[in-house]
Amino acid sequence: MSFSPTCGSGSSAPKESHEKALTVLSLALLGHASAANLTVWTHFGTTELAWLKSQAAAYEKKSGNKVTVVSVPFDQIPDKLIQSAPKGQGPDLVVSLPQDRLGQLAAAGVIEPMDRYVTSRTDLDRTAVQAMTYQGKLFAIPMFAEAVGLVYNKKLVSTPTTWASFLKTAQANTGNGKFGFLADLGNAYMNYGVISAYGGYVFKNTGGTLNPKDVGLANAGADKASAFLNDLRYKYNLVPEGVDGGAARSAFVDGRLAMFLTGPWDMGDIKKAGIDYGIVPFPTPPGATSKWSPFVGVQGTMMNAYSKNKAAAGAFARSLSTSEAQVSFNKAGGRIPVSLSARTKLKSDPVVAGFGKSISMGTPMPNIPQMGAVWGPWSNAIAQSVQKPGQNYGQILDKAVQEINSNIK
Repeated sequence: MSFSPTCGSGSSAPKESHEKALTVLSLALLGHASAANLTVWTHFGTTELAWLKSQAAAYEKKSGNKVTVVSVPFDQIPDKLIQSAPKGQGPDLVVSLPQDRLGQLAAAGVIEPMDRYVTSRTDLDRTAVQAMTYQGKLFAIPMFAEAVGLVYNKKLVSTPTTWASFLKTAQANTGNGKFGFLADLGNAYMNYGVISAYGGYVFKNTGGTLNPKDVGLANAGADKASAFLNDLRYKYNLVPEGVDGGAARSAFVDGRLAMFLTGPWDMGDIKKAGIDYGIVPFPTPPGATSKWSPFVGVQGTMMNAYSKNKAAAGAFARSLSTSEAQVSFNKAGGRIPVSLSARTKLKSDPVVAGFGKSISMGTPMPNIPQMGAVWGPWSNAIAQSVQKPGQNYGQILDKAVQEINSNIK
């Protein structure tokens, strides 16, 4: 309907109200037409699932888009995504997956680069960003990370900072059914920080690109690292044979252990036991060329490359890694934030402060598909290296790397 420009002043009010009504109606129709229906797959349970649903509700209110959260078992998500995405099925977003699945999914072409959806890279832990970068592109917005650290009983020891003070403290607390330091010495993942400190590496990292043809797990540094792990058992007599992560945790919870190497996953039991604890990085081992740098595992939000709602999905993904969201996520499930400002807000929490330091000085676990060829041979070699004193570490590690190389080819 049109209004004549010659209408007198008496008709201007109905004219304005009518135009406003049309504008409101067209905006409502436009909003309805452009509202996105997002599907989000998640493996989160209980409190973290409730957190994600509350974040979705807040985003719906703000954006006018609809978010449906679907629970999918963690180990099924990658294969289901690879099968369903090219058919135009599956989710718009996955919240969340670890970086060791990143290379496989990026190579399959089912996840979208997320660089354009990140608001502030400077607020994200650099190690976490590196973990989620594949072939120069950010394929997930990091959400949380984990790495091991040295957890110690404050009633038994003061903060261990150097190797000399660590060793003295550990030996003084060992004996009569008590232990100064325990770790799962045969576990490759747990002990990567030592391997890295001496100059060993999984794949050579050149400017953020990993070279699967250059495996550094049998170089001179890796040999020294294995010798050091062996010394912790047979020279310094700290870690008896047969000790694994579970045995170390039990001893710590019982108050019989001064220090042990573990990750955030054991903190629930330690808190329940009422132990007054601290968390610091493991000290630089003797004769090492670099600081201890543990493996860092990162999980982040990934976008379906075939999503028809990329802008809306990107906005929701971005909202999950803001400082405020990260603080509330930590309160929900205890995960260590990747937002540096969130860590600052949570600095009074010893778990966030302690493991946050380990994460920042750590090395991202390789995210390329070839990492699958590494774990078996490497784990066997590390376990073998600490089974008896003074072994031929070079021979053990050379054999493992030969096997890794043949698996990769």
